[in-house]
Amino acid sequence: MKNTHLRTIAEGAIFIAIAMVLSYLEIPIGLSFGGFGGSLSLVMIPLVVFAVRRGTVWGLGVGLLFGALKFFFSNGAAINWESMLLDYFFAYMAVGLAGVMRGRRHGLVLGALIGCAARFVVHFISGITIYITLSGELFGTTINNSWLYSLLYNSTYMLPNTVLTVALCLVLTKPLSRFMDKAPVK
Repeated sequence: MKNTHLRTIAEGAIFIAIAMVLSYLEIPIGLSFGGFGGSLSLVMIPLVVFAVRRGTVWGLGVGLLFGALKFFFSNGAAINWESMLLDYFFAYMAVGLAGVMRGRRHGLVLGALIGCAARFVVHFISGITIYITLSGELFGTTINNSWLYSLLYNSTYMLPNTVLTVALCLVLTKPLSRFMDKAPVK
């Protein structure tokens, strides 16, 4: 294919499709049992791989599109439109920041760490600004500090997701090395 933009768009669609399939294979963890959100899944891996392969701008775009599709087609839950934007659209868009590691040594692993951390920050902001009204009891203790509540709540699912994503990206680094190196530079 001569048109690299068309090829990149096609790759983005494939990676979004892979992430969508993976979004249906999630394990509820942490506070998600009987509560809001939080599950262990592999959805960030294709988003990180694409972002590190194609760069930040493309990674942000694919993350944004995936977040929208995940909300509308994978049982997205939000208490208002702001929480929909932050917890789906912007949170998965933030995973695209993994693209800053494009072409760098250990880029896939470091990109996974950056993307996961960026997604956590968006969820944390959502927790302290939108879900502040839901703060209260956590781990059998009453917590009145929205910052602490958001930190603890979001850590219950984002920390295991980060560990899983970084570990699998470490495993995938060698098998994907030729694939990652073949991405045309724009």
